[in-house]
Amino acid sequence: MKPIYIAAFHQSKFGKLMGMTVPQILDSAIQGACRQIGTTPSELDVGSIGAACNFSLNEQGLLAGLMADTPGMEGKPIESVENACASGGQAVLSVVQKLQLGMGETGIAVGYEKMRDAEGKMDGKLIGKVLGYFSHPDERAGKVFVFPHIFAEVMREYMDAYGVSERDLAAIAVQEYANAQFNPWAQMNKVQITLDQALKIEGFNRYVVEGLPLKTYDCSQITDGYASLILATVEGLAKLGVPKSECVEVAGWGQATDPLRKAGRDVLHPAGAYRAMRTAYQMARVKPEDVNVAEVHDCFTVMGALGTEVIGKAEPGKGAQYWVEGKAAPGGECAINTSGGLIAKGHPVGATGIAMIGWSALQLLGKAPAGLQVQNPRAAATFNIGGPLCASVCTVLRAAE
Repeated sequence: MKPIYIAAFHQSKFGKLMGMTVPQILDSAIQGACRQIGTTPSELDVGSIGAACNFSLNEQGLLAGLMADTPGMEGKPIESVENACASGGQAVLSVVQKLQLGMGETGIAVGYEKMRDAEGKMDGKLIGKVLGYFSHPDERAGKVFVFPHIFAEVMREYMDAYGVSERDLAAIAVQEYANAQFNPWAQMNKVQITLDQALKIEGFNRYVVEGLPLKTYDCSQITDGYASLILATVEGLAKLGVPKSECVEVAGWGQATDPLRKAGRDVLHPAGAYRAMRTAYQMARVKPEDVNVAEVHDCFTVMGALGTEVIGKAEPGKGAQYWVEGKAAPGGECAINTSGGLIAKGHPVGATGIAMIGWSALQLLGKAPAGLQVQNPRAAATFNIGGPLCASVCTVLRAAE
């Protein structure tokens, strides 16, 4: 297969996009990535756009056509992809596969979500309802907020199976808020929490579902935001005028989908996630011990723990302990979610997978913000999921040789 490289990464500040329209968001994502390397959209051969709630929250379909509205993008192979919260990662794979098929030498993957109104306000009940569409219809009954409820159940299963405490899992959120203060694009970079605050049921922090252990600080954010990556072959880099030495290689990738129905599956050891990650490692000829940078899909703290296990940094049931021991910190054995993760960086659903990969590329290039940059980064792993541990997109990245 052809080597594929990340030539540029661009993202908005995560949080509130206020009055930006969907056409403006997509155009900004494309133009912003192009400006990073001094090129124009006319130099891009293919594209893909990932989003999850464009119909339900934005009343907008045919996002590929909106990408083609950007001058220079018209008349090109562009597609829209949706894989719930893995839509961004899927958009990246869509472009990679187009380049592998010879449909072009350069391409752009865009992801976005606009979850708040023009004043920055959110309708929590509506958002809870539309996100619930990404679960099995038979598993929605009796759940007011479907996804927090489902993952509150996963959290309880994890705690019961492995003897993990709420305090252990809260340590993940505390570390991620600490990371986010140094990330200028993070939604929660002005907020810091202590372990006691993360555990205390008071004011903002409450149990989301009665009788289950998930608390507000265990949850990711409701976020507006966009992100984009320009990907290229060796020939594409030459066309763009970008030296390979300034790029990161997408050395391996994998995608797998488990049944949408949570019941009857071992969600503490999701088969598809492990298969996708294993495929990415094998393709890259990289082992988990070679990786010292990672971004995992911590939509809830329990997923931070499970993600640590999926990427091979901890045995089943030991993911939370990895964080408690400081091994996931920026100066730890493997710096995980130095961006702040979904919990503190924010979670604009369609942009999340792209932002994970882009941030990991910054780390490998030594361009992460001060206070977060990993010393001597070797290789990076990303794990992006959609639904109740259903769709998984995994990548392994390394600096271009």
